[in-house]
Amino acid sequence: MSELALTIRAETPDDDAAIERLHERTFGPGRYARTAFRIREGRGHLLPLSFTASIGTLLVGSVRLTPVRIGAAPALLLGPLTVEPPFRSHGIGRSLMERALKDARAQRHKLVFLVGDEPYYGRVGFKRVPKGQVKMPGPVDPARLLVNELVAGAFAGITGTILPDWDVTPA
Repeated sequence: MSELALTIRAETPDDDAAIERLHERTFGPGRYARTAFRIREGRGHLLPLSFTASIGTLLVGSVRLTPVRIGAAPALLLGPLTVEPPFRSHGIGRSLMERALKDARAQRHKLVFLVGDEPYYGRVGFKRVPKGQVKMPGPVDPARLLVNELVAGAFAGITGTILPDWDVTPA
C-alpha cells in the first residue's frame, strides 16, 4: 500500500450502511445462503474486533469477527472479509486480518475459524481443519474450513459443530 494512504480503524455502528453496500457489491444476494452467513445471522459481530479500511474518506474494505462455540469451547468466526475490487491485490485484506487477529489475541481469544482458501488465508496463519474434527451446521466444503490458533495448542481436543455463541454480548 505504499502508493495509497490506508487507514485501518475499529468499526463503529455508523459504518453499518457503507459496509452493507460493500457486501452487496462484492458478494451479491447469494451471500445470504452461505452457511457462515447463516451462523452470523441474528448474531452481532464484535465491534472491537471488526475493522474497516479506508483511503481518504472512501471505505475500501471490512472484516468482522463474530463469537461462536464448538461445544463448550469459545471461538471467533472471521468474515466477511471484503475489499472493493479496484483495491484488491494491494494487501488491504491481509492488513485487515492481521489487525483483527492481533487484537483478538490481545483480548485473549484462542481460536478463529473461517471458510476460505488456504493458500490465501494461510499467509496469516490459518490451516485446514482436519476432516471431521469440526464442522459447520450447513453445507461447507471441508477443505475450506480453516482455523488459526491464536494460542499454541488451543485447537487440541476441540471437536463438534461451530454454532453461534449467544452467551457473548457483542460490543
